[in-house]
Amino acid sequence: MTARLRRVTIVVFLLFLALFCSTSLIQVLFGERINGDARNSRAILDGYQIQRGSIVAGGQVIARSDPVDNAYRYTRVYPGGEMYSAVTGYYSHVLAPTGIEASENLTLTGTSRGQTFDQLVDRINGVTPSGSDVTLTIDPEVQQAAWDALGDRIGAAVAIEPKTGRILAMVSKPSYDATALAGNDTDSATQAWNALSADADEPLVNRATAGDTYPPGSTFKLVVAAAALENGYSPESRFANPSALTLTGTNTQIHNVTMGSCGGGGSTTTLKTALQYSCNIPFAELGAELGEDKIGAVASALGFDQDLEIPLDVTQSHYPTGMSTAQLQLASFGQYDVRVTPLQVASISATIANGGTRLQPGLVDSVRDRGLTTTQSFQTTTLGQAFSTQTAQTLTEMMVNDVSSGEISGARIDGVDVAGKTGTAETTKESQYDLWFTGFAPADDPQVAVAVVVENGGTYNNSEGSNKVAAPMARKIMKAVLDR
Repeated sequence: MTARLRRVTIVVFLLFLALFCSTSLIQVLFGERINGDARNSRAILDGYQIQRGSIVAGGQVIARSDPVDNAYRYTRVYPGGEMYSAVTGYYSHVLAPTGIEASENLTLTGTSRGQTFDQLVDRINGVTPSGSDVTLTIDPEVQQAAWDALGDRIGAAVAIEPKTGRILAMVSKPSYDATALAGNDTDSATQAWNALSADADEPLVNRATAGDTYPPGSTFKLVVAAAALENGYSPESRFANPSALTLTGTNTQIHNVTMGSCGGGGSTTTLKTALQYSCNIPFAELGAELGEDKIGAVASALGFDQDLEIPLDVTQSHYPTGMSTAQLQLASFGQYDVRVTPLQVASISATIANGGTRLQPGLVDSVRDRGLTTTQSFQTTTLGQAFSTQTAQTLTEMMVNDVSSGEISGARIDGVDVAGKTGTAETTKESQYDLWFTGFAPADDPQVAVAVVVENGGTYNNSEGSNKVAAPMARKIMKAVLDR
């Protein structure tokens, strides 16, 4: 009997020991992750007992917590309005937080590991606990320029500081009123969310970083051109110049935008001319010559098929593998199954502007605690050398030529050399195309790299093409940076 009792005692002790170890392990190793999980409703409710930190851009408060006389004590409001909603997201006791509100949740609530002790001291001293303020890299003037430039169009715009990786503007349209989703009235917030979720134009999606990715169209020619220059080609490398090309192994023909040969004639054309006039046929020929692996290596070096946090989660851009020659020919001018986010396209231009060195894009400039002490500052992070400085310089020269002497007059800025590339990408909507522009300025001392996409914005015959729609939008954004 005593032996049996001893065995039971040992088993019970071991069970309690296992329980103690597992709960301690969860608290120590996973506590912060669980506390910051957007699905943790208890953490969200507890967060309303704390004055959540503000989100700031250029000295302007674009999200704050106001005191209210109810059980929640605070309500979240967004003075920045729809212009910032794609970046801030929303914080609600009804809905899972999104945007910076989600990614910086622990910082804003003061519950990250570095802030927990301060919260405890505040409670002991009877001081109302508060979170830290998060200041973004967004420049309000550049953000306003991007917002105004897109107008009533559906699409997105991103502006990056090439030398640091700071994101100066990030706009997605249509947008929404984050305050309507963050109020303490459960029914009202739910109704607002249901209406936005049912909207076919998907205003809740940050098109700059997430949602359905886009075919890049001719902006992807920058990647193919970089791969060519890295593998022994030059701007004067020549290609056959027919007015139509039958894709290898198929009966399908492709054409240049003009439906004629590239650059107005001649049996051959150059890489420089093909980029200048955005000719599809020479790039299809070039892609088939280079092969999938060489193009894919540069695409990978630029961040395709890789996870990225800014700290918002960014949908992966994609360069396909295992393609047939015909599929590779299509992919080489940004069609087939190549997919990108506007942030990715802006990063390509920023990498060219930065001499081939790819930097980590970032949205958080600094964090300041309740004592006004800066606890985190933006750090420029190098992600690798995507291609050589010489390749970047040659691409820059060709992109400047595209704007000054080519098809991109809509991006020209008086007295400034602008490097640019347009794109017109097929969509699922008949006779409609996504319109792109990406580039940077000034070309000799880049201060800003941009990408603009307008969904279903024009037709293939360029009656309202990228040069008339996307390029002038990008011009306004670049000019806002240069005029600061």
